[in-house]
Amino acid sequence: MTLQKTTPHAVYAIDRWGMDLVSVLPNGDLGLKNPLSPDAPVVSLPSIIHGLQERGIHTPLLLRVSSFLEQGIRSINDSFAAAITRVGYKGQYRGVFPIKVNQQAQVIDRIVEFGRPYSYGLEAGSKPELVIALAHTLASDALIVCNGVKDAEFIRLAILSRKLGFNTVIVLESPKELETVLEVVAELGQEPLLGVRVKLTNQISGNWAESSGDRSTFGMPTDQLVAVVDRLRETGLLHCLKLQHSHLGSQIPDVNDVRRAVGEACRYFIELTREGVPLTHLDLGGGLGVDYTGEKTASENSINYSVAEYCANVVETVTYALDEAGLDHPTLVTESGRAVVATSSMLVFNVLEATLYDAHSAPEPDASDHHLVTDLAAITEYLSQDRLQECLNDATFYRNELRALFRRGYIDLRQMARGERIYLHLMSKIKHLAPEVGTAPEIDAHLEKLADIYHCNFSLFQSLPDVWAIDQLHPVVPLQRLNEVPDRRAVLSDITCDSDGKIDSFILADGVSGSLPVHTLDDSQPYYIGAFFVGAYQETLGDLHNLFGDTNIATIELRDDASFDLLHEQEGDTIAEVLSYVEYDPRDCVAAFRKLIDQAVSERRLDARDRKTLMAAYRDSINGYTYYE
Repeated sequence: MTLQKTTPHAVYAIDRWGMDLVSVLPNGDLGLKNPLSPDAPVVSLPSIIHGLQERGIHTPLLLRVSSFLEQGIRSINDSFAAAITRVGYKGQYRGVFPIKVNQQAQVIDRIVEFGRPYSYGLEAGSKPELVIALAHTLASDALIVCNGVKDAEFIRLAILSRKLGFNTVIVLESPKELETVLEVVAELGQEPLLGVRVKLTNQISGNWAESSGDRSTFGMPTDQLVAVVDRLRETGLLHCLKLQHSHLGSQIPDVNDVRRAVGEACRYFIELTREGVPLTHLDLGGGLGVDYTGEKTASENSINYSVAEYCANVVETVTYALDEAGLDHPTLVTESGRAVVATSSMLVFNVLEATLYDAHSAPEPDASDHHLVTDLAAITEYLSQDRLQECLNDATFYRNELRALFRRGYIDLRQMARGERIYLHLMSKIKHLAPEVGTAPEIDAHLEKLADIYHCNFSLFQSLPDVWAIDQLHPVVPLQRLNEVPDRRAVLSDITCDSDGKIDSFILADGVSGSLPVHTLDDSQPYYIGAFFVGAYQETLGDLHNLFGDTNIATIELRDDASFDLLHEQEGDTIAEVLSYVEYDPRDCVAAFRKLIDQAVSERRLDARDRKTLMAAYRDSINGYTYYE
């Protein structure tokens, strides 16, 4: 955990993972770059936070950057267009955004707006998501792809929506689902637009390997696929089957997995066409990943390809396969969500306080000290670079012996406190010496355990659930003082009452570390930290652990004069709102508390002034922000 002597901010590898969206300003502030206006000045993120606070919007805060989202949509559509032109592909690309990745209204509204020039559509995996999709004005040739388990109500709405001009495709997930479709078709007397999900055998690597291959949840194996084709032919509806859906996987780390999976999907497309199925669209599902670490490797939190390379691989593979089979090129569809929206949002939170695991001073020796306290203090006399391991061993031994004596009642609280303070002072000195020598792994491992705890104003479970659930890595970095050498290391603890509520894996220049380089806190200045690329899934998956609700949300647009415009503000949940989510009526809570107070007044345990103060405090709390104010 030693700090490297280099450009101060280089330790955070911002240039590697930042995707040219963030950079460090000369004053040490982290800045946001407008990808749609490369020549525009970088906008200081701390200045944005200050500007939002002047408007009454405080941290913790989810910050959405409109141009980052627009760039995500442009990137995938333009990359497919370039690949289609270069390869000579005779079909077109029609992407859809999976609503499940981020269902927030402000996000979907902007995706529809920015995607309209590309005839970009939406994917709905549930009835509520279909309701969202149908409330938007899409381009005339944009798709609404309906995946997931569908009941008659879902299917009925999807079929009827075609009367309004929507290209709503019902993707069949099973033969049983087809029977429900047939019942609704008979009821309505209207033909559907159908797709069929084919289960590929190719399995990807990475965190979401189980979203692909034989054991993946959705899709039909070949025997069911043939049965569905035969049933559609039997009922005279085979001509309605226009789209083949073949989900490649999720967050695919290796581009060669993309090639293999697309190749297998093409084989099904070719064979279904030979069966007489009039397919016009090949939907390859999700899979396009995000390089969270910037390492450009085929690993769980990285990818070894770019968006352009992904698109080129898809287009080339489909072109070669269908040309060889002598078939027309279909319209290509992908359901990339993470790659479109992940970079558009960041979580910004302030550090409240720190628990430090060293000390800059130690108590003076005292004749009444236990001999182990004296021995511990004496280590200072021979502490040097060449005896670093020896001193660490001795300090650990004496400290552990003192703790054992305290547990058995042989030394008192004050002796124990003196020993602990001396030990922390020794650790401070060892930390100072360690960067100057080639420390052994054992020393580094021990010092890693002595990282400070920076207590931060956010809930991991609400705002970064994947960090807790699947060890997802997000770039995390201080937002200021990046022109100063970070002089401490810390793990980040949230304000939930849960030991799991912490971030202890960080993306640094020399790899993933168990602690984050930070700066000594200055009580006169706030210290902000940002977690980046949180636009995919994090808002939707968050829970109410300890009843911490949604944070404040602000959507901004970067201006060419190094300032910003506030496009939208959403206030975070109040305590009253959160209570209602878990079946409490806030009015009942107020009434019950008032009853307790009135009883205390009646029993003369409180006076009238106390009653007023207590009721005001309770009302202020129930109407306030769930986070630290």
